[in-house]
Amino acid sequence: MMEAKDNGKKGISRRDALKKMGLFITGAAAFGAHAALTSCDGRKKKRIIFYFTATGNSLYLARQLADNDTELLSIPQMMKLDRHDFEADEIGIVYPIYGHMPPNMVRNFIRLARLTAAYKFAVLTYGMLDFNAAELWDGISQKNGTKFDYINTVMMVDNWLPNFDMAEQIKMNKHIPEQLEKVKSDIGRQRHWVKPANEQARRAHDGFVSFARLDPEVGFLMRSEKYFRITDACVDCAICTEVCPRGNYELTSAGVKTEGDCDFCFACIHNCPQKAIQFVNLPGDPLLAHGEVNPKARYRNEHVSLWSIKNANRQ
Repeated sequence: MMEAKDNGKKGISRRDALKKMGLFITGAAAFGAHAALTSCDGRKKKRIIFYFTATGNSLYLARQLADNDTELLSIPQMMKLDRHDFEADEIGIVYPIYGHMPPNMVRNFIRLARLTAAYKFAVLTYGMLDFNAAELWDGISQKNGTKFDYINTVMMVDNWLPNFDMAEQIKMNKHIPEQLEKVKSDIGRQRHWVKPANEQARRAHDGFVSFARLDPEVGFLMRSEKYFRITDACVDCAICTEVCPRGNYELTSAGVKTEGDCDFCFACIHNCPQKAIQFVNLPGDPLLAHGEVNPKARYRNEHVSLWSIKNANRQ
């Protein structure tokens, strides 16, 4: 299956361009998306897919699961607009796992959301190990009153900078098209299934949470001013102020400043064109004790534009 890139076409209308960028517009379809879903009575089914993205992986996947009757909705934008009630024939959610857990903002979204649909699915993106991620989401969502019929994971480029070299990650063949086709097929026939976890995976997750000193009921909720610094390489382009889903960056008369609760999504550090955002030196912190593997390498999904990430996350 050939994967189309996020390129515009000369003469395309603004409405069509916005649809293809994955904004929250009815009919926002992925390039090369499968045919529209049709019910047994011939009526087209409406599908809503929520997504959280920092480097484009989950947005790309959400687009691939969309058709012409799919509404793609950014979770940071829904939180910003205080929108929580949604109804469709099918509702899905796509997000990246951090330490096998959902981003804190995704936790808060599902806590507040009232999702009405005959079929609900969740697809979680990860880079190396997913352990019991599907099981964790099943528990978190049900605890908050929403049961998902299908929960699966898809391996993509791992953008966790403290452990992985992005230059090496993008060379790996993780068989993404094959994984996507399997997930599409499952969802197309409304399969009911939650990816299982064994006791070894659960113990490994518990061990990571203990090592990282995280609250499993919260996940990653850090402070941006503690973990990130802006170097003299900054040219005040203000991209960081638009890609952060919490709006933690501000362009001031003294330069860019950062402060606030942080999902540790790395949208800021990956999308800075000058590589001017770096981690603070924290030798006593278990997450950053050894800094970065390759400070010169950054990542954004090749099929997703910076413009799309800005519009997904801008606060």
